[in-house]
Amino acid sequence: MVNNNRIKMEDALKHLFDCEYNKLECTINSISESLSIKYRKTINLVSKLEKLKLIKIYGSKLILTEEGKTYAIKIVRIHRLWERYLADHTSIEESEWHRLAELKEHDYDLLDVNRLSAKLGNPLIDPHGDPIPNKLGVFPKRDEIKLLDVTPGSSAQIIHIEDEPKEVYKQLTNLRLHPGTQINILESNCEMIKLFADGSEVVLNSILANQISVILIAEYKHDSQLITLSSLESGEVAYVVRLSNGLRGQQRRRLLDFGIVPGTKITATLQSLGGDPKAFEVRGSIIALRKNQSDLIFVKPNTNN
Repeated sequence: MVNNNRIKMEDALKHLFDCEYNKLECTINSISESLSIKYRKTINLVSKLEKLKLIKIYGSKLILTEEGKTYAIKIVRIHRLWERYLADHTSIEESEWHRLAELKEHDYDLLDVNRLSAKLGNPLIDPHGDPIPNKLGVFPKRDEIKLLDVTPGSSAQIIHIEDEPKEVYKQLTNLRLHPGTQINILESNCEMIKLFADGSEVVLNSILANQISVILIAEYKHDSQLITLSSLESGEVAYVVRLSNGLRGQQRRRLLDFGIVPGTKITATLQSLGGDPKAFEVRGSIIALRKNQSDLIFVKPNTNN
């Protein structure tokens, strides 16, 4: 069982690291708010971290020492690797990854985390697009910019979606926006941004858009013939073009096991009274898919049927 005092110390170090990584000032107040603990207890926590030579105090500003930074990066590495594991190797709901990783990050030693990283193929990013430091504490470099800074007419690829606050993150994933999604920017101002992603126009307010980071790419041209599998009517035939990046882990492997890969012929056969799930014929077998799955499978209709 991990000591609660250690958990608070590690959470504080991670908060300091996040502040420094994002070029924000960390104070006793910011730690108190982030960890949801009283100001007096936060003072005691900060004093303990200073005695352990994990932080330095300059007036109201707190900064990590080299030892403190190394410790914080270890926590960040465990957290992001565990999220990667949950995304790729379990069927746990996406909204739960962050919470479960926050529990696991305090209960893993260096040997465990290096074994996990090797098992996962030493990934460079977590499922939200955050960079994962290697075992030496070095983060992979990338040239990302905020979505709001992209000029209309440009094409980009989403590489990171901030997973906090949880409610905002869920809104974005419900709009089928995920790391790896390619987009075209149609309109943008200080209050909103309109973009084209996976065949649909999406309008985001500035709060939602500020959660997304992208890299610029060459012009992204969407195939106008692409539709989602969920839009097929009974008897219609289509061929799989690609699976959305929103399909992950066991859910994605299940579809691949069914033979739902690019080029596969799929026929919509029947649907339940409520319309969800729908049944499809794939490689001679009938499978049922819920709309939240078939929405993430992109197909091209067979124009000869």
